[in-house]
Parts: sequence; C-alpha cells; structure tokens
Amino acid sequence: MLSITSQYLARFRRLHDNGGTPDVLPVTGAQRRFVLVRSMDPAGRPDLVPMFFSFPRGTVDLRRLASAARRLAALHPVLRARPDVLRGTPVLRLTRPDVPVVRVAPAPGESAATAVRRVLHDWSPEGAPLRLFLVPDGPDRAPDGPGAAPGGPDGPQEVLAVVLEHTACDGQSLARIVEELGAAYAAAGHVADEPSPTDVAAELDAYREAVLLQLDAEDRAGSPAALAYWGDRLRAVRERAAVPPPQQPARPAAAASGALPSGSAERRIPAPDTGTSFPQLLDACRAAATVLYGKAHVLPLGYPWGGRPPGAAPVLGCFLNTVVFPTATGTTPAAPEETAGAWWDDLDHAAAPFDTVVHAARTAGSAWTGRLDGLLTVDDARRRPALRLGGVPGRELHIDGRPVRGPFAVSVTQGPELALRMVWDRAVHSDGTAEDAFAALTDALRAPALTTG
Repeated sequence: MLSITSQYLARFRRLHDNGGTPDVLPVTGAQRRFVLVRSMDPAGRPDLVPMFFSFPRGTVDLRRLASAARRLAALHPVLRARPDVLRGTPVLRLTRPDVPVVRVAPAPGESAATAVRRVLHDWSPEGAPLRLFLVPDGPDRAPDGPGAAPGGPDGPQEVLAVVLEHTACDGQSLARIVEELGAAYAAAGHVADEPSPTDVAAELDAYREAVLLQLDAEDRAGSPAALAYWGDRLRAVRERAAVPPPQQPARPAAAASGALPSGSAERRIPAPDTGTSFPQLLDACRAAATVLYGKAHVLPLGYPWGGRPPGAAPVLGCFLNTVVFPTATGTTPAAPEETAGAWWDDLDHAAAPFDTVVHAARTAGSAWTGRLDGLLTVDDARRRPALRLGGVPGRELHIDGRPVRGPFAVSVTQGPELALRMVWDRAVHSDGTAEDAFAALTDALRAPALTTG
C-alpha cells in the first residue's frame, strides 16, 4: 500500500502531467498539517508565528522597512506563496512579492498590546504570509515624524510585530528571517530593492529541491515498520475532551486581563551546569498535564523536531515535523533513563509525517483524532539574534492573551537561566488549575534528577 506521502506526490505530479502548473510548489508533511488546521478553522484562519520587538520611538523608518521586507519576499519563494488546494491536492501557489508594512493607530485608551491583539485577530486569510505592524507604545503615543530623533531606552517606545503564517516558516527559519531583515534594512538605499533574477531563480530551484528531498525522506519514513512502531506506541493515546471550566472567582491577574482568550505564566530558574535534557522537559510536562487532566490518562503531547533533509540548501520554509510523545499522567518514571530510552526510540522514527502517525495510531485501535492536548517547544538563547534596525537592537518581548490552538503550550529557552513560559486556553483550563500546573512543571525542573544505584 502506498504511503500518504507517496499518494500525495503522485497527485502533485499529475497536476503537471495534465497541463502544467509552473506557479505551484508541493508542500511538506509539516505544511500539510497546517493547511489541514486552517481548513478546519470556521473562519479559515491560519496558524500565526509572531515575533515582537520594542524599539525607542522614531527608530523604525517604515519606508525603509517595507523595502527590506519586499526584498526578502522577492528572494524567498515561501514568503510570496499562498496555500491552495488544486484538484484536491494541497499546494503553495506563487504570487508577486507583497508584504504589508502597516503603522497601527491604537484606539483611544487602547494599549499597544491590545492594538496588536486586535490586528492579529483581524488577520485576513487571503493575503501575504509575512506582514509587519508598527504600534506606538507608552503614555505619549502620537507617532513621530520620519525625521524625529529616536527616544532613549526609558522614553516612548514602539512595538514592531513581525508575523508569519506557519506554512511559511518553522523555528529554524525565524533566526534567519531576523538576520536577513536587519541586513536588508541596513542596505536599503545602497543596493537594488529587488534581488537579481538569477538569485531569485536559484533560490526557487533550491527551495523546490529541498521540498522534494523532504518528501522523499518522509516517504521512506512512512514504512510498514514505522507504521507498526507508531501504532503500538500510540495505541493508548486519546486527547481529553475540551470541556469549558466551571465559573471561577476572578483572580487579580485574570481580572486585569479582562476577557482575553488565553492565560499565561512565566518564570526564570537557574539552569543546571550540565543543562536540561529534553527527556527532563518531557517529564516536567507530564507533571503539568497530571494537574490539568488528572491521573490515569495517556495524552498526546507534541513537539517540533527535525530539520532540512540531507543534501538540501538551508532554505526558508516549514520543514520541522511534529512528533507525538504519549504522556501517561499520574506516573513517575523509575529513572530518567526510562523516559530517555523511549524518547530515543521515538527519534528513530521521528521523520514519519504527522498525518501518517495519526493514521497508524487509529489503525492500531486508538481513538485519538489527531488533536494535541499540549505542545512543547525548546529554543536556545544563543540562537535568538536581536532584530537590529539602523544599528539599534530591538528588545524581544511577549504579548500575551492571544488565542492558542491547543489546550496548553510550554516554551523553554535554554541559556544561563532556564526561561519557562506556559500559555493555556481559558475555554479549556481555569487560571487556577493552569497556574498550579505551571508550578508543578517548574518544581519538576528544580528537583534533582532521579538516579539509579
């Protein structure tokens, strides 16, 4: 039987055989997942990946920034492509480079964070996959003129939101986008606004080759042995029903955020000298999930993993697969090696596309629908460059209260300290329960690892 990837490739190739479609590109397994998520959303909204940077007021020249952004979109195919379904086949359709760069005027009494949330809520599904928004912040929010001197670090600020659709990027793409946007901004006015046709053609060829190599790797990873592995591994998995929490007394933090759809918590703790291993983070998420869902469940916890396939150029795009870890709540591993061993076994089969893994689990008897109960992402502070515009580094910040796709998500940034963040959907988890779950996660990472002997 042909794998899901083989069937997809056959359909895509038939598009070319039946008249030719030179303006479309195939999608990776990761992109197929996000196209599916988008199709299941009642409003057709895509998953968004925003980055927020604070600059002294007057730093950002919008005309210069727009020129830099257009240059990136002209060079990188995925930044000028739109998800589409052609004869039942998901594709990316190439269009002209178009990056909206918008100065947002907050409504009376509206904070910069609220204005950003409003803009993201109003995101039109039909449009560019990369969009930039500049919002004044601080008590005096009147926009400065283009010739105004930037304010100091303690003066009025402005927030720049760099927002991408998830089909256009993964975690490995974000650092490169930040670096190239800053470089193009610095060069604006000194080099041509558009890359040369030769560079554009070379980047398109490199991107197409990378996607085809990725699909070839995913096809091989969907072998009968891999299907049997994931079927056995995930047979007991089942996501918990999304039941709204009972009415809860308003805590100060919740009351201050009004009716925002999500809550959040964050903390920094000392990082161990030897670092924190990924299995330790999985066990910490298990502790949080036990508080959120109770004991004796096996929940699907997803995490991104992978990279560009061997032999592929380091192109921008969405290549990282979502791997599923069956998280048994209410249990404690006898030793760190127990979680680590299971995780290493999973990585041997981690290239199997998400939709293939869901199919394998359901074929094996799981009632899992493919929704995730939690998500874990891990980053390295040394690989998060600051966005520099005109020689001024922006300060990356978080804007909370945005809608989240899953019931809860944990992000960890490793560095001199361990920066922990958790967000949750308030339609699923009450603030009190989620805060207790975050405390359990933090405590699990503070506790010394179990040892055998």
